[in-house]
Amino acid sequence: MKKYLKELEISGIAMMFIGIIMGRLLGSDICTLIIIIGMLLWVFTVVYKAFHWQEFRRDNILNIIIMLGAIIAIFITFTTFAK
Repeated sequence: MKKYLKELEISGIAMMFIGIIMGRLLGSDICTLIIIIGMLLWVFTVVYKAFHWQEFRRDNILNIIIMLGAIIAIFITFTTFAK
């Protein structure tokens, strides 16, 4: 399982970006499904690494920083465009 985590993580992130780009260009409902599948793949790897903290300590710290950055970006976006 450990040797496939990086592939799952990269595949999930790639699927999210592909779904976002397709959603902007095509506006199709299938794009939402692609984004959800990509998010599930990525979240699976994050949860697996969280349960094996000592083994993936560096990756977990990086994931926490990325998630905090995303939360701050979403907060700024909502407060800026909510007016």
